[in-house]
Amino acid sequence: MPIIKSLLETDLYKFTMWQPMLNGMQENQARYEFVCRNRPEFPLSELADEVNAELDYLCTLRFTEDELHYLGSLRYIKRSFVDFLRIFQFQRQNIKVYAEGDVLRITAQGSQIHVMGFEIYVLAIVNELYFRHLSRQNPHINPLKKGRALLSEKINLLQNTLLRQNAHDLKGYPFIFFEFGVRRRFSGEWQEEVVRTLANELPDSFKGTSNVYLAKKFNLTPVGTMAHEYLQTFQAMRGVQLRYFQKVALDKWVQEYRGDLGIALTDVVGMDAFLADFDLFFAKLFDGLRHDSGDPIEWGEKALAHYAKLGIEPSTKRLVFSDGLDIPTALRLHEYFMHRVPTGFGIGTNLSNDVGFTPLNIVMKLIDCNGQPTAKLSDSPGKTLCENPVFLHYLRQVFEK
Repeated sequence: MPIIKSLLETDLYKFTMWQPMLNGMQENQARYEFVCRNRPEFPLSELADEVNAELDYLCTLRFTEDELHYLGSLRYIKRSFVDFLRIFQFQRQNIKVYAEGDVLRITAQGSQIHVMGFEIYVLAIVNELYFRHLSRQNPHINPLKKGRALLSEKINLLQNTLLRQNAHDLKGYPFIFFEFGVRRRFSGEWQEEVVRTLANELPDSFKGTSNVYLAKKFNLTPVGTMAHEYLQTFQAMRGVQLRYFQKVALDKWVQEYRGDLGIALTDVVGMDAFLADFDLFFAKLFDGLRHDSGDPIEWGEKALAHYAKLGIEPSTKRLVFSDGLDIPTALRLHEYFMHRVPTGFGIGTNLSNDVGFTPLNIVMKLIDCNGQPTAKLSDSPGKTLCENPVFLHYLRQVFEK
């Protein structure tokens, strides 16, 4: 059976970024590259033939009418975008996979609206193939048994912590979390079991998943707004001054969604540079901010101080945390902020790939657009990503980092 069986089996934010890019950025040409940030148990280059076979199948898929009806039922998805998806099909010539020594090379290149969608499918495919091989090499490990035991522990921890808070009458904003695990999951089957279990066991706290296919299947809220590639694209847009790329990107988002999908990502060039651009106009229009690198407490304090400086009541906003979270960390952050601001927690790998093996830390990032380099200046040094050191140096100068 193929790993990806439906084009809905991706993160919601791929659709929510795709729509504004289709509306006004059809001419963009882009290149995305696969990167593994940690050391795998065996060379990922050994997976090249199987990845190619999976991509062959992926490029035969089309959205079904039932899937299009579901997407069209989401208030913020426009009919014109659904019409585009009705005729959309990935073009196999736009993605190349090959082995280079021990390194697995994957490059998606072409019209951005035709190649940007490859990312999540590629990451899910590489992960599942890798862990299939690893499971065969370690027959003494039962990953699903281990995963179920660990998931049960997490659910018990959540239930007991929230009961304790209620027993001590700790008034505050409620703990809510989301499953964000498509890109680094152990398998599609395991992610589905995790989401189904969380929905059944924690209905008051578990508020949705980024996996649009599973959100549809289990009648959950699909969750997500924007990722780094959306803002990075504006670094290379013709007619956009680099210093103002974040403002232009945020303004485009506001015009596209007009009040929906109001959580902004803050760490493309770091939190300080983001807040310098996040003026009263944007602070009032966006519902909150998402943390994805750097110290979460420091980040949250900066966000609250910024809202206070602008005279905005924190109770009207939300801080969403999504940087490598596990349940204990999410609970600690919630307890720290629960009396000051509503929070939310997007938990990925620790839910979808905590089964006894070391997860891969893989990404597929936008490297250049319209012939110009793009970069992410993360608040976590290991997450900074750019192929062009000259552009990276220039970006640091522009934003005084």
